[in-house]
Amino acid sequence: MKFILRTVLATTVALIVVMWVYALFFASKDSINKFGDRDWATAAQARCLIARAERKQLSDYRIVDELGIDILKERADLIDIATDTIERFVVEFRASLPKDPKGTEIVGLWLDDYEIYIADRRDFANDLRIGVNKQFAETPLDGLPISEKIATFAADNEMSYCKPPIDLSI
Repeated sequence: MKFILRTVLATTVALIVVMWVYALFFASKDSINKFGDRDWATAAQARCLIARAERKQLSDYRIVDELGIDILKERADLIDIATDTIERFVVEFRASLPKDPKGTEIVGLWLDDYEIYIADRRDFANDLRIGVNKQFAETPLDGLPISEKIATFAADNEMSYCKPPIDLSI
């Protein structure tokens, strides 16, 4: 009995060691989200920085809960203008996708996710216009908010300014 237990334990330890050796020294370290056209990623980062600066100029730090329906409508208009900054770069990116095949495919999927996120923002603004002041809710994908998927892709491709804004999350 002791021999069998020792054999099972030794085999388990050996398999764990083999797994870690493979993971640390032989497995690919490339992100599944990363594409090859780094010039496109650099240009996208620069374009997203412009959109971020445009949104920053729209900052409104009033507490909306205490100001009434007219302020909700104003906030809805600001959200639409901020969403326009996102939509513009999404349209631009669709017109000029990365040159590598993987980049063309996965950036297209990323932009599809962004379009869902944009629709969520538009729905939220429309709710504010009719007086519904609830917390911003994003479409979940695989149990996670869609913005998290979008942000992960942006981070994996060194496009941190292309992460979705958190202006509606707070």
